[in-house]
Amino acid sequence: MVAAAKDAPVTVETIVVPDPGPGEALVKVQACGVCHTDLHYREGGIGDDYPYLLGHEAAGVVEAVGDGVTDVAPGDFVVLNWRAVCGQCRACRRGRPWYCFATHNATQKMTLTDGTPLSPALGIGAFASKTLVAAGQCTVVDAEAPATVAGLLGCGVMAGLGAAINTGGVGRGDSVAVFGCGGVGDAAIAGATLAGATTVIAVDVDDRKLTWARDFGATHVINSRETEPIKAIRALTGGNGVDVAIDAVGLPEVFRSAFYARDLAGTVVLVGVPRPEMKLELPLLDVFGRGGALKSSWYGDCLPTRDFPTLIALFRQGRLPLDKFVSETIGLDDVEESFARMGRGEVLRSVVVLD
Repeated sequence: MVAAAKDAPVTVETIVVPDPGPGEALVKVQACGVCHTDLHYREGGIGDDYPYLLGHEAAGVVEAVGDGVTDVAPGDFVVLNWRAVCGQCRACRRGRPWYCFATHNATQKMTLTDGTPLSPALGIGAFASKTLVAAGQCTVVDAEAPATVAGLLGCGVMAGLGAAINTGGVGRGDSVAVFGCGGVGDAAIAGATLAGATTVIAVDVDDRKLTWARDFGATHVINSRETEPIKAIRALTGGNGVDVAIDAVGLPEVFRSAFYARDLAGTVVLVGVPRPEMKLELPLLDVFGRGGALKSSWYGDCLPTRDFPTLIALFRQGRLPLDKFVSETIGLDDVEESFARMGRGEVLRSVVVLD
């Protein structure tokens, strides 16, 4: 599935996938979620290195590996990730590989049949029957998990879960507010619930999304078109505000609401992706006087080899409702319409199932 030019409808094309070279893996894709990031690529919101091979929330089976690959082997069921850590940069050497500053992708390019090189979305390009990735982008998980569910850990669901658990450090008895209840926000709600938060407040402008948020563990919901959210959140937390406020939208006004909706010494986590032109203005005295922490969350600060197998295990135990994120399964021909349904807020995730 290729985006040939800015705002052009995506099309199904025949592509050429090289045999894996050193450090690379060839993966037969079984399922891939349709993420907002794919739409941003199509719209030119990430770059202009067209044509793009879209798709990155994927799971499948390794078909072949190149020289020097030891962590995965043909036949392994894997979830693809877009941050293959290098193990050598200053973050990795300090024992913080989830911050790796030199993540990498496959060296070889996939192409159209005329030789035109393709830019794979987030270094993956999984709206295809097969894709070539760096072997470090493959994380082996329990093969009993459905690919339609497992693949969602590859981006949005992991980003939200990790924003709550890894970045926000939500713990037992905490209070949490999540602003924006799409896939990432609902994953943050699920993560906060899993971590033991006792008050989980969902904030959105769409009552349908607030209903979904309850399915993932929200104890209270606020429609911010109808109710001022900061006052409502304080009313639900004894006048104090929440321990952790998560902005899953990425708008300055939403971040301001999250900032003022938290308790003294509380934490604000930005996981929604802002546009380049956006600016944030806050009184510096309030930043100082309220204490706590303002954090951004990169991919949920996850380490795929640590987090993906654990989350799949929790799903298999019935403790993490990953299957509730799947609104529909579709074919490659339906991706363009799924973008429209996403824009209308009708789905959490459409998932492409490949033969």
